[in-house]
Amino acid sequence: MGPVLAGVLQLVALIAALALAHVPLGTYMAKVYSSDRHWRVERWIYRGIGADPDTEMRWPAYLRGLLAFSFVGVLFLYLLQRLQGVLPGSLGFSSIEPAQAFNTAVSFVTNTNWQSYYGEQAMGHVVQTGGLAVQNFVSAAVGMAVAVALVRGFARSRSGELGNFWSDLVRGVTRILLPGAAIAAVVLVACGVIQNFSGIHEVGQFMGGSQQWNGGAVASQEAIKELGTNGGGYFNANSAHPFENPTPFTNLFEIFLLLVIPFSLTRTFGVMVGSVRQGYAILATMATLWVGFVALMMWTEFAHHEGALQIAGGAMEGKEVRFGVGSSSIFAVSTTLTSTGAVDSFHSSFTGLGGGITLLGMMLGEIAPGGTGSGLYGMLVMAVIAVFIAGLMVGRTPEYLGKKIGTREIKLAACYLLITPALVLVFTAASMALPTPPHSMLNPGAHGFSEVLYAFTSASNNNGSAFAGLNANTDWYNTTTGLAMLLGRFLPMVFVLALAGSLAEQTPVPATAGTLRTEKPLFTGLLVGAILIITGLTYFPALALGPLAEGLAA
Repeated sequence: MGPVLAGVLQLVALIAALALAHVPLGTYMAKVYSSDRHWRVERWIYRGIGADPDTEMRWPAYLRGLLAFSFVGVLFLYLLQRLQGVLPGSLGFSSIEPAQAFNTAVSFVTNTNWQSYYGEQAMGHVVQTGGLAVQNFVSAAVGMAVAVALVRGFARSRSGELGNFWSDLVRGVTRILLPGAAIAAVVLVACGVIQNFSGIHEVGQFMGGSQQWNGGAVASQEAIKELGTNGGGYFNANSAHPFENPTPFTNLFEIFLLLVIPFSLTRTFGVMVGSVRQGYAILATMATLWVGFVALMMWTEFAHHEGALQIAGGAMEGKEVRFGVGSSSIFAVSTTLTSTGAVDSFHSSFTGLGGGITLLGMMLGEIAPGGTGSGLYGMLVMAVIAVFIAGLMVGRTPEYLGKKIGTREIKLAACYLLITPALVLVFTAASMALPTPPHSMLNPGAHGFSEVLYAFTSASNNNGSAFAGLNANTDWYNTTTGLAMLLGRFLPMVFVLALAGSLAEQTPVPATAGTLRTEKPLFTGLLVGAILIITGLTYFPALALGPLAEGLAA
């Protein structure tokens, strides 16, 4: 079997698995967030944190709960890292330096999982399991809670109430993420991923000498890392490491995990607003972009005329031979079109155009299908923009799901769209213009610029992957990427929740002959076009200086 055919068959198998999971998982999540009953363990949690899960919240109260919870998470994880040297199970590792501890705490609380450290050489069992893995659950649940709040904004009328943040957070963890991660961890262990709390071992090498490796609760962290679209690796090589991802099957299974909740949330959206066809329209938009990006990536990585690359079956530099070009291309596109950031190959070693595709995937806003929750609310904001554009074309007030898109709504949607590009471009420009540490950017020219652009695109969009040639463990990059992650996570949430509150206060308007049918293929095409055009106009000059220049030169 040729490598191209193998890649296509893996893609087909992945699509089939996602299709099988879409309806049952999406419907189940809708029931989770619509139920008025609480599990006993959930009631214990509510008592412990002093929350009343039955109190309805308007958007300012919902936002205050979200920000307070996230602030406590950053503080706890920062202190855990600073105290690591005196904690049991530290494996002899010292405490993390302040700038790096701040960066890592922010990274995991914002669902970014940007790592400027070597996991196997810096973090002990307590920090990995009691700190980082816990945030993998709760940060994903926060994103899902915001998405559900926006869906309620479309579904409710004349109330302004969006549900209860604490109830949405706890249910997301106890009823969705914990059971899913437990099942996934068992599968990964059965397929060879390690799961232990062993110390450091001396391991012999084939060519002589030895190397030190530590064990860890890797399978359990790998499961929620992918299922919650987090992405932080237990080891520096991330999902390219055989302890995290040993076989072609586990590689495909991990891709399935990072896509299954974001794609299934479109079904949740359709069920909660009372029209599953609306959910299918959003799903079709996400799927069109994802399949298109995978096809482009495979083409750029397989299509080479040089003799060495033809013999290798494609651009194999930086890719694991046990996965090959096809599977690595699917993983790279999936991890950058979601907010995952996990890697099974090194994106800096992709072709110039291939690296540009990973960049563009993040620049879209990671909405195809996006992260757990963040992809759905990002796509719904883009849908608001699309119906506004359609309204301008025909000269009538735009409507979406029976809600008028007026001045307030379009301003909030526009602010959501503008904040992330502003962070990416301003921080990239500052890093290129200011005398930052000269040893950070190891490659000159267009590729070096791409490394810096990729870093801030990844941080601001809460992705977490990186071009490996950039040394980001400096005070400048630890601080600036930390700020980009904070602002890129929570400022958009402010606008999303304000938009949800504004929509929930409205009285639905009945559909007329002039209403845009947003469940039809025409709207899907309009939405895809709006996403690509808006992103292209925003980022094309920066892409032209980096990956496009590099790709055309090659």
